[in-house]
Amino acid sequence: MSAHSSEVKVFVRTRPTACFAQDLIEYLPDKQTVNVRHRRESRKGVVNNQMSSWSFKLDGVMHNMSQEEVYQSVAHSVVLRALEGYNGTIMCFGQTGAGKTYTMTGATESYQQRGIIPRALQEVFYEVEQRVDHTFSVFLSFLEIYNETLVDLLASIKRGRAVQGGALTIVEDPGGGVSVKGLTLHPVHNEEEAFNLLFEGEMNRIIGEHALNKNSSRSHCIFTIHIEVRHSYLSDRQVDEIKSQVQRYLAGTLDEITIVSIRQIQEMFTQFKKAVEQEQKVKEQLSQKYSLVEKSENTVGSVGEVESGFGLGLAAPSQKHTQASSPNKSKGKKIKENKGGTVNQSETDALTPNCDSPPCKFEAFEDFKLGRGSEINRILKENKGVLLERMDQLHKLTQAINSCKRDIDHMSSELQLCREQRQSQGQFVGEKGEPVLEEAELILLVGLREKKDQYRQSYEELLSTKAEVRYCQHLVDQCRIRLLTEFESWYNESFLLPEEVQTIFSEGGPIRPGLIPVDKALNLVSQTLLAEGPSAVSFYNAHNRTVQRVRNTQ
Repeated sequence: MSAHSSEVKVFVRTRPTACFAQDLIEYLPDKQTVNVRHRRESRKGVVNNQMSSWSFKLDGVMHNMSQEEVYQSVAHSVVLRALEGYNGTIMCFGQTGAGKTYTMTGATESYQQRGIIPRALQEVFYEVEQRVDHTFSVFLSFLEIYNETLVDLLASIKRGRAVQGGALTIVEDPGGGVSVKGLTLHPVHNEEEAFNLLFEGEMNRIIGEHALNKNSSRSHCIFTIHIEVRHSYLSDRQVDEIKSQVQRYLAGTLDEITIVSIRQIQEMFTQFKKAVEQEQKVKEQLSQKYSLVEKSENTVGSVGEVESGFGLGLAAPSQKHTQASSPNKSKGKKIKENKGGTVNQSETDALTPNCDSPPCKFEAFEDFKLGRGSEINRILKENKGVLLERMDQLHKLTQAINSCKRDIDHMSSELQLCREQRQSQGQFVGEKGEPVLEEAELILLVGLREKKDQYRQSYEELLSTKAEVRYCQHLVDQCRIRLLTEFESWYNESFLLPEEVQTIFSEGGPIRPGLIPVDKALNLVSQTLLAEGPSAVSFYNAHNRTVQRVRNTQ
C-alpha cells in the first residue's frame, strides 16, 4: 500500500445550463480552483463581517467535459488499482437534478453518453482478457437505500448467491469493515451479462417526479464490482521438466511442448532465443483463438436484423432486403389479373378505405415519426448509425484476422519444411553444443513472430468492437420498443376512441394524451357499443385482446 497513494481525491463537475452564474462562480485556468462569491446585503447602519467569497482547491474541475473525459480523470486509475487488489470507491453526490445518475450510469438510449459504471465494466473485462496469467472471478451486487431501508435491486434474479442470507442488515466484519448481510452476489463472465444486471437494477430503482427532473432517482444506490484473482507459481520440478522439453524440441525429438499454465510458458521462454521466444509465446496464448475466429469467418460479417410492420429494420451495409408487398396490394394485383385489368364497383369499394375508418398503421406510423415521436425516432436513427458503423468495423477486422491467419498457416508450413530438411541433412551445433539455425529458417521465424503480433493486436481490437456492437444493439432494441409502444398508445387515443373523447386529447384540451389509460377508455366504449349494436362487441373485444397481446410481447 505504501507504493500507492491512498488519499481521497475530490472532483467537481458542473451541469451545463443556459444561464450560468458567471458573476458568482469562477473557474481558474489551472482546472483545479473554484472561486465562489456571494452578494453581500448592504444595509445602512448594519455592520456585516460575514465572508462573501471562498476559494476551493480541488483535484480537478470538470467544466463542459464529456463522459469519456470524466471517466479517464476520475475512474480509470481506480479500476486498474482494483484489479491489483486495492479497494476503490467512486462516490457521486450533489443536489437533486445536478446530474449524479447521468454521471454514474449515463443515458441508456445513447452509447456515447454511457456513464462511469458501464465504462468501468468494459475496462474490467478488457483487462481480464489481457491478463492471461491470472484467473479472475467477477461478481456484482446492486444495493438501494431509500428511507433508511436497504433493498436488493437484483433480488428478482435467482442465480445469485446471498452474503450470509436473511434480511438485509448492516454488520461489521471481524477485520473492521462493514458489509450488508443478505445482499446477493451475481457472477458474471462477460460484459453482456454485467450490462443485463445493471439495466435490471436500474429498472427496479425508485423514481419520482420533481420540478427539475420528471424521472428523478429518489434513492441512494451502491453498485459494487467484486473481483477475485488467483495466481499460481511453478515448483522446481516443473521448471526442470520445462527445460528438458525445450531441449528436446530444439533437437527435433519433440514435436510439441505440453503447456498447462501461463507460468510454464514464461519459464519456457527463458530457454529460447529472442525469435523462438516470441513464436512460442504467441502460439500458446492464441492457439485456441485461431480456430474460433476461423469458424466465425462466414458469420460475423452477416449480422443483421429485419423487422416488418412499420418499416423499422437493421442490417449490415452489404445486405439487401426486399420489402414484402402489403396484403391489399397483392389482392388488387390478383383481381386485375383475373378480370383482365378491370375491377367492378363492389370490389373497388372493398379495396378503398372508408373516410370514417382510421388510417392504416403504416401511414399513421410515418406521421407519428415526424410529429410526436420525432425525438425518439432521431435517437433510434443515431443509435442505428453507430451500430452499423461498429458492425462494418467488425466485419473488416474479421476479414483482416482471417487473412493474417492464412499467412500464419502458410509460413508455419514453410518453417516445418525447413526443419524437416535440416533434420535430414544433419543438425549443426555451435561451440557450446547449442543448435544453429539457417538464415532462411531465422527469416521465417522473425516473419512469423511479426504476423502473430499483428494477429494478437487485431484480435484484441475485435473483442472490444464485439462488446461495443452488443451494447449498441441493446440501445437500438430499447429505442425501437419505446417508439412502437408510444405509437400504439398514440394511435389508440387518436383514432380508436370516439370523437367526443378525442377532442379532450387534442392540443389545448383539458387532458393531455397518456393521462387516461387507453385500455380503460376502450372498455367504456365497448360497453356503449353493447347497447347500440351487440353484434360489434365480439369483434371489438377480439381486436383489443390482440393489441394487448402484441403490446405485452414487445
